[in-house]
Amino acid sequence: MPRRAAVLLVWLSLLGPLLALPVLPGALAAQDWDSPAVRGLIARAIARRSAAFADTALKDFSARAHGFVFFLGQIGEGLSEPPRLIKADQLELQVYWKAPSQSKQIIIGWRDRMDLPTDIAYHRDHLGIALNNFPDRIRLGEGDEVRDVPHPLAPNGPDLYQYALKDSTTIQLPDRTIRVYEVAVRPRDFRAPRLVGSIFLDVDLSDLVRMAFEFTRSAYLDPELEDITVAIENSLWGGRFWLPYRQEIAIRRRGTWLDFPVRGIIQGRWEIDTYRFNQGVDNGLFRSRGPEIIAAAPETRNAFPWRDSLGADIRDVAQSPRLEDFAAVRAQVEEVAMGHAIDGLRRAQLGGASLSDFAHFNRVQGLALGLGATLRGGNDATSLRVKGGAATATTLVTGGAELSVQQGARTWRLSGERAVRDLGDVQVISGVVNSLSAQETGADFGDYFLSTGGEGSATLALSGRTSFQLAAGWERIGSLATHAGWARGSFSRPNPSVGAGDWSRVRVSLRRLAPSFTTVRNLSGRLEVEGGSGASSYLRSYGEIRWQVPAGNGWLVARASAGAATRDLPAYRAFVLGGRGTLLGESFRAYAGRASVWGSLDLRLPVAVPELALGSFAGTGRTLTLIPFLAAGWVGETVIPSLGVPSRGVRPVAGLGLEWFHDLIRIDAGYGLRTGRLGAAVDVSRDFWDIL
Repeated sequence: MPRRAAVLLVWLSLLGPLLALPVLPGALAAQDWDSPAVRGLIARAIARRSAAFADTALKDFSARAHGFVFFLGQIGEGLSEPPRLIKADQLELQVYWKAPSQSKQIIIGWRDRMDLPTDIAYHRDHLGIALNNFPDRIRLGEGDEVRDVPHPLAPNGPDLYQYALKDSTTIQLPDRTIRVYEVAVRPRDFRAPRLVGSIFLDVDLSDLVRMAFEFTRSAYLDPELEDITVAIENSLWGGRFWLPYRQEIAIRRRGTWLDFPVRGIIQGRWEIDTYRFNQGVDNGLFRSRGPEIIAAAPETRNAFPWRDSLGADIRDVAQSPRLEDFAAVRAQVEEVAMGHAIDGLRRAQLGGASLSDFAHFNRVQGLALGLGATLRGGNDATSLRVKGGAATATTLVTGGAELSVQQGARTWRLSGERAVRDLGDVQVISGVVNSLSAQETGADFGDYFLSTGGEGSATLALSGRTSFQLAAGWERIGSLATHAGWARGSFSRPNPSVGAGDWSRVRVSLRRLAPSFTTVRNLSGRLEVEGGSGASSYLRSYGEIRWQVPAGNGWLVARASAGAATRDLPAYRAFVLGGRGTLLGESFRAYAGRASVWGSLDLRLPVAVPELALGSFAGTGRTLTLIPFLAAGWVGETVIPSLGVPSRGVRPVAGLGLEWFHDLIRIDAGYGLRTGRLGAAVDVSRDFWDIL
């Protein structure tokens, strides 16, 4: 049987079980929309909403709203890693309402923290809550983001929307559990500015208890908007009044002309309590025709008695169970949309996964230039990404294409690529810093080979943090020679030979992401097992883990990895250790073999330092982080051709790191306890390596 046919049979035999997994039956079949039962339920809900506005028993109320507004940055290919906190604002509001529809929100407490330089300015309505479950016409961003989108329970809602009864469920309120109907809502015309999502109605009286929704593409007025996701929840206060209890919103933005894995996120979270009814709210609060949300005098805001430090409050609220699972909400909205495009992303863009995709320098390619493009289907669920590149020091041409289709928790990918790849399982330097180092100093921290082949994969999201992937593919491997020189001469370290050959391979992997953007205590990692057949047959397993826990006013970060493979492991899949990125103080990638164990322990200690101003909104930060660390590694069992030697025992190192400028720049010095050598490294934060 021809090898390619055999590979195809392997793909089908392994991907078949996942393909055969039952797809959940569509709960929103065409005949379920606008059934008499659901239209009757919606009519009662509209009547109850109108009656609530006219309820003469509720003359006025006051309440307290406790809120956070986070500005986050998410980076990296696939935008799958948790976002990083850039700025956090904590707010305390005094809320007043008076019949029939007068309201005022006063910010009486406000403190913030900036983790990265930014000049972000929020719209005023991002700093407060939505009353009355939004008015009949919904606005966000003071009308700059979304303007006058009809409410599905407005009097004219049934003329503009369709409804389908999805399920009955229970919702836990602060003092009770109630049964609700979940009703899917979608526009009659997806080209109009509308919302898409679900509303939850009390079974007994059809009161609105919860809303979770996004908007159609035409509702977004800002061209950078990717999507806006809203979740609001009410509770029964005073025994009869359904009023706000919890509200959350996520506003995601991407670039308009370039598909690049960087996303800005504004995420607001509010809890409302301490309601007081019919106390006689002063009419003077509403006489001013100024904005609904205003700030008290600075001395009042600064004197607010916060219960804990801002850092402690952020860590508390950012725990995953306390935050809305917006990924789940988006998945439910996509189900309701039934294939209609509802995000604001452009359908076609130029793009790249990192800055190095556009230009980089190394000793086998010289200066390499590239460009890519992305074509999207509805809601970014289907995408085609293509790229190409050429080297200047040789005739080497690279490129590839990837087709990706997402169906709920499953993602299918089919790709083909001709690429220059680096040895090892972990990146040891950012792409931009390596290009500068190679070009200007002659130190190229990469060992390169040419890979040509294709792969098909199926990924199943087991939860918001954990995913399982099954992949099968074929690749042809070739060695690369040094063709370029650096600015002042030739490279002293040759590019190693990894041999040549064709391999078919199958890989299963399990991945767990960090839980939250500010969680100090977390566990993440990955485990994969790979089998290959071709020029040789092999089995290879590899796993890595990262564990972070508080330690005094700092924290401990433990990382570890281990790998093992069978005797005929091809050289390009060898485990490598030494030098920058693994064992600073040992020679770079001096050790290579079929088995390895590595671990490190960092103690991160924040130290207060003077801040240097860098303009109106930026500075170097008020702290730097000292990082004493220990690391050790072992490699055994040689590979052919040889890329390095076994380590002959454990190789320990000790060192000190320093992170400064909001932890964007890291400097490390490491001492090899067996070699007696000192090594040093300078780079940007590892958090940004994926896009560099």
